[in-house]
Amino acid sequence: MSTFNDIKELVSALKREEKLISEMFSKRKMLNYKFSYALDLVDGDEDRINFLLQRGVIRGNDGFLEFDDQFLEFFEQVLDVNEEINLSYINENIKSIKENINYYFNENNENRKYAYLKFIKKTFRKMGVVTMRSVVDLRRNIENTFKNEPNYKNKQLKLENFDRKRTIVTNLIRQTFILINEEELTFFTRATDEELNRIIVNLKYDLSECSHNLIEIEKQIIDYLNQIKHQGKFLEKLRKLKYLKDHFLIVGETDIKHILASKNDVIFEVRILEPLKLSIDYLRNDENAFLCIQKNAKKHLNKLNFKPILADSISDELLENDIEEEIMIDLEKVKNEFMPTSDNLFNFIINYDFLKEVDFSDRVTIYCQMVSQYELELKIEDKFETNNGIEYALVYPK
Repeated sequence: MSTFNDIKELVSALKREEKLISEMFSKRKMLNYKFSYALDLVDGDEDRINFLLQRGVIRGNDGFLEFDDQFLEFFEQVLDVNEEINLSYINENIKSIKENINYYFNENNENRKYAYLKFIKKTFRKMGVVTMRSVVDLRRNIENTFKNEPNYKNKQLKLENFDRKRTIVTNLIRQTFILINEEELTFFTRATDEELNRIIVNLKYDLSECSHNLIEIEKQIIDYLNQIKHQGKFLEKLRKLKYLKDHFLIVGETDIKHILASKNDVIFEVRILEPLKLSIDYLRNDENAFLCIQKNAKKHLNKLNFKPILADSISDELLENDIEEEIMIDLEKVKNEFMPTSDNLFNFIINYDFLKEVDFSDRVTIYCQMVSQYELELKIEDKFETNNGIEYALVYPK
């Protein structure tokens, strides 16, 4: 089996066969993915499939194809859909950090010393991501097992195994906190690196979140195991009754007739709720009835009945239709009347008759609006003049 020559060849191969890889990944749970299925996705070119086989991306077996474990694990981890919880990876990271801290203290060369520090920062950053992903995978696997595992014994065993993994993750988080807060205080004091401090703060936050989630996961596992235990007892009794019934022993070896005779439940009948009206004599003479009345009176003590305040009738004057007219300034009309002239825009607007009283400041505003809206239809020169303390550019029609 040959390998890819460089990253460019790897990316190009994955891009070229993205249709086949995507289809195989979506059907990775299938036990048998036929070679003929893959052939349809590569336009009948067997050489393209053989190229992936030779590079170890996929494996072939008796006319069936499947992903190589290395590439499958890579895709699942990148897409965050992996179901296996790799706890040894977290433990190995803790060991690697301790080893590289020792190398850091023993090294005198600054470049090699920085290389050890860089590895420590990368590993710390990776630990937060891996731990968080392990907790998420643990919760997802627990829910999937409880909901989808049909065998009750296997369901119970899997949940107990997940609980052991939860304990391992909890211990690894505790070891990480001990490493940061107790064991390697000298390193974190001497290695004054701003990026390292930021990574440690983020790591502590992520590990604290994981610890809280693990507490909830523990409660969830206990609840699921209790439900399985209850359901298991019920099924065990049900199987025993079915065995006795199938062998016609249920009447002779059980007291089922006595139990059924003492039961008068009509389970499929709708329950009718009828109001209970107590007699006046009972309410007046019985001490318990009086206590109940006092108790209910205290509950409704603050519930006063407020009468709504009616508003006065609306006067006829408010209902009359009043029409208010206002003369609006049509900038389009002003522009059309300005275009045939040879006057500058500011002087034209100052002397324009708007059919209503328009003061000087409003005319300056209209000038600015005209220049802004019809800039492409006007010629704005670099010459300026002043009027009433306002400096304006000379603007003419194009």
